[in-house]
Amino acid sequence: MIRMVGKMALMRGRSRSTRPVSKRPPSWIVYQPDEVKALVINLHRQGRPPSEIGGILRDEYNVPLVKPLVGKGVVKILKEAQIAPSIPEDLYNLMVKVNRIRRHLERNPKDLNNKRGLQITESKIYSLTRYYKRMKILPQDWRYRSEMITA
Repeated sequence: MIRMVGKMALMRGRSRSTRPVSKRPPSWIVYQPDEVKALVINLHRQGRPPSEIGGILRDEYNVPLVKPLVGKGVVKILKEAQIAPSIPEDLYNLMVKVNRIRRHLERNPKDLNNKRGLQITESKIYSLTRYYKRMKILPQDWRYRSEMITA
């Protein structure tokens, strides 16, 4: 049974996509690891985030997973090429969401539900920041400020 507890828990339902069973790449893949690396780098240079790169490779190039084929994930491939984003994608998306909520609250200052949503989203940012500092993905002196992202 899945327990839905905590602020980071998924909201409702059990519908999920299933990962391939085998850790080895399927025999029907026509791409070599170097070609997949080149595809990942080209898609990133077109402005695609890592999660979107994985979906494009799955849907358009018939590469179910990058890691079994290449031996490392999309972000590690980008780090090797020294073009990885400095802020992890999930943290960046939360920061963009906070900016959208702040703009909404400037126009609608009495919207108490979104004030609470802003508090919850910023709490998620702070906890993710602590995690990424602990895992040494972000530098120890990195701090979140609300004016960092202007999207």
